[in-house]
Amino acid sequence: MPHRKARTADIEQRLLIDAIYHRYHYDFRGYAQASLKRRLGTALGHFGCETLSQLQDRVLHDASVFPALLEYLTVQVSDMFRDPSYFRSLREEVVPLLRTYPSLKIWVAGCSAGEEVYSLAILLQEEGLLDRTLIYATDINPQALRAAESGVFDMTRVAAFTENHARSGAKGSLSDYYTARYGRVVLDKTLREHIVFSDHSLATDNVFAEVHFVSCRNVLIYFERDLQNRALGLFRDALCHRGFLGLGAKESLRFSDQSDAFDDFVLEDRIYRKKAGL
Repeated sequence: MPHRKARTADIEQRLLIDAIYHRYHYDFRGYAQASLKRRLGTALGHFGCETLSQLQDRVLHDASVFPALLEYLTVQVSDMFRDPSYFRSLREEVVPLLRTYPSLKIWVAGCSAGEEVYSLAILLQEEGLLDRTLIYATDINPQALRAAESGVFDMTRVAAFTENHARSGAKGSLSDYYTARYGRVVLDKTLREHIVFSDHSLATDNVFAEVHFVSCRNVLIYFERDLQNRALGLFRDALCHRGFLGLGAKESLRFSDQSDAFDDFVLEDRIYRKKAGL
């Protein structure tokens, strides 16, 4: 009986994900099913549903339900300058090569609430490159994009942000880039002037610009292999000649279809460089 219930739950999950795709055009079919199962299990309690079939019924017939469910289906966990060694490697190894371009375009894919994109903007400002840089920050979650565009974070998070920033090889104080008020911090609007926030799905959308650097960290771990390969193919196609790709600490190109398209650049920090001639 438990086995039958598990099979039924798996069928319900597939049907719900298919329903979301056909009704709202969000494609989670290539996402890691175990991760989705955990998130949907949490969502059931929030929506007061006993089964995924009940949740599917509400998703299909009540348009207000899906935006709330999307918060459970997308991962919104990050910090500014998360994994400081990654940002130190960007500063020391990648930035000197980016300096050789008269203008720069950078793509932060899966930007969530904006922690990483603002980290990159601050790093580029410290290195004197932000004025000639345009950063595309994309995500599938409209609410996350709105939060990112506001540049507002809770004050309780700033101590961790500040420590990470210092460990990244910072050339100043993080406090130079925000104003504190009413228990929150607001990032300097001059940072936001160089960022374009936009909806983009790695599952269904295509390349929209040629860029010099793609940073997509801690996103691919939530994808099944085929979707990982699709996303990495987009990054390869978006990158200019000898452009750079940064992934998360638990992600790798090693077993992907795109492994032959990139050279290791700073392997310990998952920074790769597109091979010549591609």
